[in-house]
Amino acid sequence: MSWQMAVVGAIGAVQYRQQGAIGRYNQAVANRNAEVAEQEAELIEKQSEFDIARFDKNFRKLEGETKVAFAKSGVVAGSGTAYKIATANAREAALQREIITYNSKVAQSRKIEEANFARIQGNIARQQARLAQIGTIASTGTSLLGMSNFGSPQSSTYTQANYSFARSR
Repeated sequence: MSWQMAVVGAIGAVQYRQQGAIGRYNQAVANRNAEVAEQEAELIEKQSEFDIARFDKNFRKLEGETKVAFAKSGVVAGSGTAYKIATANAREAALQREIITYNSKVAQSRKIEEANFARIQGNIARQQARLAQIGTIASTGTSLLGMSNFGSPQSSTYTQANYSFARSR
């Protein structure tokens, strides 16, 4: 084996290792991005719980203010218009809670999908690195074969011609 073949082999081996390391790194980055997206989904859920609690607090405050306003104006609580207003407010409050919950679930689903997509991208990056490694093995092998007597029919013919010429002398 010539020193050129050794260099080509060594370069091929280094390139093979680097491609594997790059693939693993890219996959790790994508997996980290997936974990971040999943954490964001959890935070969205917690934010939703906080928003509902804050809404309930504000709603109770509004109910209290409405009752005080009715009492000041002499309206009997729980009858006629006061009852209709309280019922409408209660329906509106339930609707607002459902909207907050729905929006939260949609945002969580998007983050979960983002996490799944990141993992898929990581797997693709890893597979691309493996394909690059296979390409490196193939090109290094082809280069080494081309450098040896096995790879080229002309070199073996040339060698045979030199051998015949040397024998005839």
